[in-house]
Amino acid sequence: MSASARQNRAGLALLAPAAILATVFLLLPLLAIIVLAFTDYQLGDRSLRFIGLGNFRDLAEDHAFWRSLSNTLIYSAIVVPGSVGLGLASALLVNSSASFKSFYRTVFFLPVMASLLAMAVVWEFMLQPSFGIANAVMKLLGLAPHNWLKESGLALYVLAVIGIWQSFGFNMVLFMAGLSTIPRELYDAANIDGAPNAWTRFTLVTWPQLGAVTIFVAITSGIRSFQVFDTVQSLTQGGPNKATEVLLYTVYAEGFEFLRSGRAAALTVVFLVLILAIGLLRFLYPGRQGEAA
Repeated sequence: MSASARQNRAGLALLAPAAILATVFLLLPLLAIIVLAFTDYQLGDRSLRFIGLGNFRDLAEDHAFWRSLSNTLIYSAIVVPGSVGLGLASALLVNSSASFKSFYRTVFFLPVMASLLAMAVVWEFMLQPSFGIANAVMKLLGLAPHNWLKESGLALYVLAVIGIWQSFGFNMVLFMAGLSTIPRELYDAANIDGAPNAWTRFTLVTWPQLGAVTIFVAITSGIRSFQVFDTVQSLTQGGPNKATEVLLYTVYAEGFEFLRSGRAAALTVVFLVLILAIGLLRFLYPGRQGEAA
């Protein structure tokens, strides 16, 4: 046997465990979901019936589905720019501070490391209408208190604020990695050319050099925001009156509360298509470092 053949066999042997695990835990469950999406299967039934595109037609006519999709899009439209902007600002702050860099890095990254279900208890206490910190501050400012998680016009935006708080620390780390790759000579050249202040150096050097990183962070944040479930489940359960029901919560409700597995699978397929569409946006951008976002 030739040396190249032995190398190929060794490579396949090393690849085999990962390929088997991916098939068992990713591809086969995905295939099962796709098959179930075309059936009327209900959890616990001993039989199922193929109904073609029936589940998808029902979703197209279901007001609750469009409401959850709309809520997800609104949530993402708030969380993505908020977490990206705050993550960039935090990275610039940490990068410019020599004395407290470790402190800032720990504090800003803490929400990423913390268990969201545990932190949801803290948020629920802070937003409690009778004795919560949020309403105490509102009263000090002379503003009317609110029942933050029970008002239809506020609840989704409150969850979006929590989503920004949870996500910006991760984005900060990505931006810090991007900042570390910017050559110092570019800043020296900007000073020689007469860049008068930090804002000018940011717009001329830092922002253009972070173009590819910013696109990556925005797409990653978009995917993460579409996956919101924990805060909805622990704080609002989709209420009030479905004001905070998002796609993943609808999947959960259909599959485990109403036991309509076929319909839940169809919702999952729609969700996966949306996630795939967001991920494919990365390939529409050339991703060359140094381009403006």
